[in-house]
Amino acid sequence: MEEYDIAIVGGGPAGIMAAIAASQSSSSVILLEKNSSLGRKLLLTGGGRCNITNLKPIKKLLNFYPQKNFLKHSFFTFTNEMLLSLFQDKGLDFIEEDDNRIFPETEKASDILEVLTDYLDDVIISYNFEVKTITDDFVINDKLKAKKIIIATGGVTYPQTGCSPKNYALTSQPVTDIKYGLSPLITKKDLSDIAGVTLYDVVISYKKSKVNGNVLFSHVGLTGPGIINLSNEISEGISYNLLEDNPDVDVDIAIDLCPDFSREDLLEKFNSDFQSKGKTMIKNYLKMYLTNSFIDFFLDEINLDGETQLSRINKKSKNRLIENLKRFTFEITGFNGKLSKVTVGGVDLANINPKTMESTLTPNLYFAGEVMDLHGPTGGYNLKIAFSTGYLAGLSASEK
Repeated sequence: MEEYDIAIVGGGPAGIMAAIAASQSSSSVILLEKNSSLGRKLLLTGGGRCNITNLKPIKKLLNFYPQKNFLKHSFFTFTNEMLLSLFQDKGLDFIEEDDNRIFPETEKASDILEVLTDYLDDVIISYNFEVKTITDDFVINDKLKAKKIIIATGGVTYPQTGCSPKNYALTSQPVTDIKYGLSPLITKKDLSDIAGVTLYDVVISYKKSKVNGNVLFSHVGLTGPGIINLSNEISEGISYNLLEDNPDVDVDIAIDLCPDFSREDLLEKFNSDFQSKGKTMIKNYLKMYLTNSFIDFFLDEINLDGETQLSRINKKSKNRLIENLKRFTFEITGFNGKLSKVTVGGVDLANINPKTMESTLTPNLYFAGEVMDLHGPTGGYNLKIAFSTGYLAGLSASEK
């Protein structure tokens, strides 16, 4: 039976980075990948452009994660500067876009993967190797044995990349409820007529949570960065576990279509404009506030004829108009799970040492990336988790 110092299960970004870090000082490292190639999910990130990280300062960056205290040590151990220098040393540079999102200059995720694999010369890679069993003494599939194991199998999203609920059962480590994360939302209302329409820079609310961003209407519901980020709050607020059942979703979200105006501002402006521009039809007047292609849908929903002249709109209708501009609601009936980008939930952090990524229950067993109960918003935050925890896990396993 072949024996290795470190076996890493999963060849995604966390597993690859763990292998890179471990191979710097360990004599024998094997990376076990279920597919015929590495980094399949990595190639899908950022629409194929790979939003590799977010360049906010670490202290500010950490505030975007529910598990910021757990992530602090890994983020300071493997910083964005260290991450980007790995690629720059190989001739690949980066561009920064809005909200500090970082992409390769070539805008190709395949270039990120190519550079990462260049660092794996000292790592044995076993493709088409699906890990089914790990014994207490670290024998894998009755074929090989390792002194230490790093689990980097990811979550349950994008099953075509090799992610599977079965991976949580590879160890006896406790697992929290598994849920959809960064997911488009399904609405009760049929939105086919406005599919493709985007609302820009609105504020979306769910209970006490508020998210700024764009909203895109699809045939089955709502998507876009603002909705995607708010979906985590909705998912975490519902009791369910994807390993056992599907979520029973029945919640309302509200969109502030005019976040730059208060209700008082709108009332004052409407009182003035409805007199001075009395012959203007409401559907034309609202072009000052709403996306043109959304206006007819909006007026239908609040039961107001778009051809009504401003001077003919009574006080009750005016108040209804203002209320819906500030709080336009949708009933949410589910998650579009096939398009969920990350997994909420995973291996319980209570049993993992954040300074090493080692299990506190099983010595020499480490975890990296999305397999743990770690997640962040869209915008490079989740790959940051993968790279930093992967590096720390690989470094820690090789040092002890």
